[in-house]
Amino acid sequence: MAQPKKKALSPAQQYLAEVLRLLRTARGLSQTELGSLMNYTGAAVSAVETCAKPATDEFLESAEGALEAGGVIAAAAKYVRLERYPEHFRGFVQLEQAALSVSTYCTQLIDGLLQTEGYARAVFGCAFPPLDKEEIEELTAARMERKALFDRKPVCCITSIHEEGALRRQIGGREVMLRQYEHLLECAERPNVVLQVMPMNKGEHAGLPGPMTVIETAELTTLVYTEVEGQSTLVSRPEEVGVLTRRYAMIGRQALRPEDSVKLIEQLRDEL
Repeated sequence: MAQPKKKALSPAQQYLAEVLRLLRTARGLSQTELGSLMNYTGAAVSAVETCAKPATDEFLESAEGALEAGGVIAAAAKYVRLERYPEHFRGFVQLEQAALSVSTYCTQLIDGLLQTEGYARAVFGCAFPPLDKEEIEELTAARMERKALFDRKPVCCITSIHEEGALRRQIGGREVMLRQYEHLLECAERPNVVLQVMPMNKGEHAGLPGPMTVIETAELTTLVYTEVEGQSTLVSRPEEVGVLTRRYAMIGRQALRPEDSVKLIEQLRDEL
């Protein structure tokens, strides 16, 4: 039976493999010698250099130190990690991770920044056309990496407003949802995080046109990101941004207060 073709490594992964080889040979090290310095086998180094296997974060961190690369490998690794995200999402991730504030309004699912690993894996697992296990794990790992924003310095202010229906949707089963609710409650205790819920009994409200994310960039510019069916739009024209930010502000005023939102999440947890 024919073996399935291996997925070709991305240009960034190929470039990183070449950088690793050049740095190693410049130091006069064999693959086995470098592997020994990194606590890896020579075969593992060879697999990365020949693009037989992608390098893990742990491998790259070890190579950076062993080769005293001065940040060269770490810089290249940043772009390798970026390629773990869907193409339409990559530009947004770079803005998000450097933002001064990120404010989301979520209608169908829990905010990706606030998802647990189990919840995220279940979301990717129900994609159609279906994703293979490797793709699901790669996307899940990438989503978890975004959580670095919570503890970043300078601090990022995070506001997330969820439709109650998004919180009630059972993704991944009881245990996954129980942990997800607990995680939301833990996030709500952070001084830089505000969680609100738009209750289902609020029939008419400003959020009916759909979800959005408002970002305040490090350059003090406000942008609005929207996404639907794998297609994304980054709104930057001041007059359009103004309309959407005013709409977001109204959504926040119409949603439950943070303390009441926490009580509702606790209620949902206790109902499981």
